Amino acid sequence: MITGYDHVQVAIPSRSEAAARDFYGTLLGMTEVPKPAALAGRGGCWFTSGAAMLHLGIETPFQPARKAHPALVVDDVGALATRLLAAGHDCVWSDGELPGMRRFHAFEPFGNRIEFQQAS
Repeated sequence: MITGYDHVQVAIPSRSEAAARDFYGTLLGMTEVPKPAALAGRGGCWFTSGAAMLHLGIETPFQPARKAHPALVVDDVGALATRLLAAGHDCVWSDGELPGMRRFHAFEPFGNRIEFQQAS
């Protein structure tokens, strides 16, 4: 029986860790955690915030996930949308599709779709 999940992995292009740190670390406020030594040589980086663990792994050739996406629960979806818009990231709201949920989708610097949601 599945009782939860450990992490979600999202692909990023080679040598894009600095941009990933800017977006996921600085803009989203996630905390980078060190990769185990046995995996560090593969590139990429790992982030955590609350119960969410996100692994960013190098994929060559890279193809962004335009439909598949992680959905991250946030404490102030409106404030996050404002911050993302100010940083040049479009936010596409999907309010009303799921009862009791405010949510939007945005694309990170590599073109991967990310959902942000908050119970209303």
